[in-house]
Amino acid sequence: MIGRRGLAVLAAAFVLALVLAAGSSWLASRWWRSPLAVQQPTILTIQPGSTALGVAADLQAAGLLANGRPLPWILRLRGEAGRLKAGEYAVVPGDTIGALMARVVKGEVMRHEFRIPEGRRIADVLNAMRAEARLGQFLAEARTETLLADLGLDPAADAPVPNHGEGWFFPDTYQFTAGEDGRDLLLRAHAKMREELNVAWSQRQPDLPYGSPYEALIAASLIEKETSRAEDRPHVSQVLVARLHRNMRLQVDPAVIYGLGAAFDGDLRRVDLRRPTPYNTYVQRGLPPTPIALPGRQALLAAVRPSGADYLYFVARGDGSSQFSRTLAEHNAAVRKFQLRKQSPAGGD
Repeated sequence: MIGRRGLAVLAAAFVLALVLAAGSSWLASRWWRSPLAVQQPTILTIQPGSTALGVAADLQAAGLLANGRPLPWILRLRGEAGRLKAGEYAVVPGDTIGALMARVVKGEVMRHEFRIPEGRRIADVLNAMRAEARLGQFLAEARTETLLADLGLDPAADAPVPNHGEGWFFPDTYQFTAGEDGRDLLLRAHAKMREELNVAWSQRQPDLPYGSPYEALIAASLIEKETSRAEDRPHVSQVLVARLHRNMRLQVDPAVIYGLGAAFDGDLRRVDLRRPTPYNTYVQRGLPPTPIALPGRQALLAAVRPSGADYLYFVARGDGSSQFSRTLAEHNAAVRKFQLRKQSPAGGD
């Protein structure tokens, strides 16, 4: 049997254990709530499969923690040691280890932005995505001509070149996380274009010379490349519609340039206007076989809602705007006024 002295010793040991436990808990809580050693925003990258011990070592190596030894056992006590999510995490001045670990457990990784500008070719977008180190490399072998099939998308039934990816991705700013496959971003951009194209098509005017939304998409890409001015887009659209109704050649220089591809050196010559590519709208009648760029929302709406003005011609003024004309005589006068020194008139017949 334990005597009074033994009981007193046990009681003292128990009280001491409680004090030590309370002290340890207080120290751990204080450590958990202490600011990290960060003077300016930085990034902590947690690799897939990282353990609590490994994360502690990473924090120490980055100079964010002077002593990372408490982290693994605190995470184990909290039941969070096996719940750490890989990814990039922003660390800002004033962050505590507790606040940072809460984000890591929830997987609140940093999100980056990738901008697809209006009027870009999809080939240019793919190149820009390949240059973004944080995106996965599905795109390494992607080609415009087979892009829809490469993405596992059903080719458009009404598209003359069904797997061609030009025009099918909506210009916008898209968020992504480090390591995300570029396929995911492109699928979102494609779904957005489908949505925007369907909305525009539902608002189309009657008697348009377009038999399908895809043909409207092609027209929108021509409008996007011809002008960046919102007030000019419906008039450019009107010229395209009027010419298509009259079976006139569209004579859209950006389409000719698209057809020249790498052969275009920045100077469109008269000889180029005679080259028989499928995109040469000085030679071929009707729309090009595919879009020539990625049109934005305004160009899509302009394509299906032309201005209704009696225009058949337009020429660039040189200041970003266009001069629209009803007759060839008016157009030739505008060409002489605005493009006297240029080799070829834009939008002429």
